Amino acid sequence: MRKLAISELPRLSVEEFKQTDKLPLVVVLDNVRSQHNVGAVFRTSDAYLIESVYLCGITAVPPQPEIHKSALGAEFTVDWRYFAQTSEAVAHLKSEGYTVFAIEQAEQSLHLNDIALDKNAKYAVVLGNEVKGVQQSVVDQCAHCIELPQFGTKHSLNVSVTAGIVIWEFYKALTS
Repeated sequence: MRKLAISELPRLSVEEFKQTDKLPLVVVLDNVRSQHNVGAVFRTSDAYLIESVYLCGITAVPPQPEIHKSALGAEFTVDWRYFAQTSEAVAHLKSEGYTVFAIEQAEQSLHLNDIALDKNAKYAVVLGNEVKGVQQSVVDQCAHCIELPQFGTKHSLNVSVTAGIVIWEFYKALTS
């Protein structure tokens, strides 16, 4: 089997990307510290045609060299907005008809593999700070918490890894 060259991959132009129908999913970053994590979320959001990324609180916004290192230009293709407070972003999404989930370990959280999504609905997922997670006040605004089942000694994943898993699962559920 021959590895494909990058020039052989089917790629959209920036203009084509902007015109393509997007997955009805908004990714909200709640005070994410690492610009590398922000860039990685942009890159994954580009790969799966995510509608938008909301950057909140201390989360850095483009243009930033450290975001660009891991985004590889996805910060120019994926729509994004900044909100000073994550609670404002969640309130805005809810007013626009989105069902908002916090990705967090919480009492009565739903396991990611157990959620049922409506292909006609709009969703948002809130991912939190690398140390503190999603703010409790933001969790309180969300419809539910989604938890990624984990079986080892650690009970946390890097926020960009978590975003990748969640985005992929939402993509599969909403496009299959």
